[in-house]
Amino acid sequence: MQIERVVVIGAGTMGHGIAGQAALFGCQVALHDVDDARIAAGVDAIGKVWSKGVARGKVDAEAAEAARGRLRAAPDLRAAVADADLVVEAAPEDLELKQRLFAQVEAAAPEACILATNTSSLPITAIAAATKRPERVLGTHFFNPVAVMPLLELVRGEFTTDAVVDAAKAFGERLGKTCIVVHDHPGFATSRLGIALGNEAMRMFEEGVASAEDIDRAMVLGYRHPIGPLALTDLVGLDVRLAITEHLYREIGTDTFRPPRVLRRLVRAGKLGRKTGQGFYRYDD
Repeated sequence: MQIERVVVIGAGTMGHGIAGQAALFGCQVALHDVDDARIAAGVDAIGKVWSKGVARGKVDAEAAEAARGRLRAAPDLRAAVADADLVVEAAPEDLELKQRLFAQVEAAAPEACILATNTSSLPITAIAAATKRPERVLGTHFFNPVAVMPLLELVRGEFTTDAVVDAAKAFGERLGKTCIVVHDHPGFATSRLGIALGNEAMRMFEEGVASAEDIDRAMVLGYRHPIGPLALTDLVGLDVRLAITEHLYREIGTDTFRPPRVLRRLVRAGKLGRKTGQGFYRYDD
């Protein structure tokens, strides 16, 4: 199936990033959140990303202007999904919240609509269980910032059909992404590997093996990672990383995924990374 009409639920960092890219690459996009202020903030953030892209020569000015015409605020969720080809949920990492949203969306969306979740670790099959069409549910795990990161991890649940995976893959490629397909196991591929590396980097920092800067430099310069594991944790959000590693520890049970003490301590102190101005690094800007 051809995906042309997209609804994104959640206007935060990931949600507005997904909505912006879908609109930029020709889709009609509706952005929904719990109140008008959040939707407006998301639409504004999308405009800033496009303007920055134009200023840097990465986005054509006419393409950005056309995309503005394809993006709309959608305060009424039922009305927004009534003719959707694809609904992408980008709400917080809370299984019960996502299940409630999927049940609401299913009640109003067309039978052929694909229902996708942007979760980075929660089980796709459990989210799909809240619907009567689990075969049309899958994970579409985008990466932050969506406009820059080239990967899209597609996660197929127990009942996801090949046709749904193929349609989601075609959508991802249309957005300029390279897609990988993984099965519904805890942490999928990317989060499981990323959390394992990040947790070990935090333990090294706790033990005084090296400074945060030098631990990150080791991976950037020695292994050609674009960003070090501690700087990446700051970018993603320490609270988000803590929730993911707690989930993986419950599911997998190995010490690799036991949340590091320093991570719990920083989260309790409200030092969540870039969004609060301090995590493993300080962000004065």
